[in-house]
Amino acid sequence: MNKAELITKIADDAGITKTQANTSLDAFVEAVTKTLKGGGKVTLVGFGTFSVSKRAARNGRNPQTGAVIKIKAKKVAKFKAGKELSAKL
Repeated sequence: MNKAELITKIADDAGITKTQANTSLDAFVEAVTKTLKGGGKVTLVGFGTFSVSKRAARNGRNPQTGAVIKIKAKKVAKFKAGKELSAKL
């Protein structure tokens, strides 16, 4: 499912226009992004938790040449499914 299909599904299920559904989805994504950027986490009971995880710097290999390259440390977004969501799958 892509964003357009999700917006259509939300609009149909909630009985709102696609424009309103798009605005709502964009607001949700923006709120989660700001919270994660600030170092917090977002927990939706029954669905899951969005959090930030730190990846340490490490060495990798260029697959074409086999040369060792350094991969910088970085922060990545992480999602852990909640109990109810996991049970439904």
